[in-house]
Amino acid sequence: MNNLGQLMQLGQQLQSRMSKLQENLESHEVTTSAGGGMVTVRADGKGTVKAIRIDPTCVDPADVEMLEDLVLAAVSEAQQQARAVQEEEMRKATGGLPMNLPGLPGLF
Repeated sequence: MNNLGQLMQLGQQLQSRMSKLQENLESHEVTTSAGGGMVTVRADGKGTVKAIRIDPTCVDPADVEMLEDLVLAAVSEAQQQARAVQEEEMRKATGGLPMNLPGLPGLF
């Protein structure tokens, strides 16, 4: 019975840490750019794009493909940075907790 109590306590600790993690990710912000700053993307720590800024000098109706590539590159970079933030916050949130418990396959 002692193991069950420990498991319940561990679950409560993890739930509390995951709640805090979600709050941290929502408030964390990453900003990236492409094309020497012609396109800038701001995203939260979850990778949700919050804003895109496009320098008017790079808007060329004859070369829309370049602008599309710049936007894609900046968004991809923002999402990659957000994933790095998520991984770091997850390491902090789960510090000291075992990530796989014997007898409970697939729990984490």
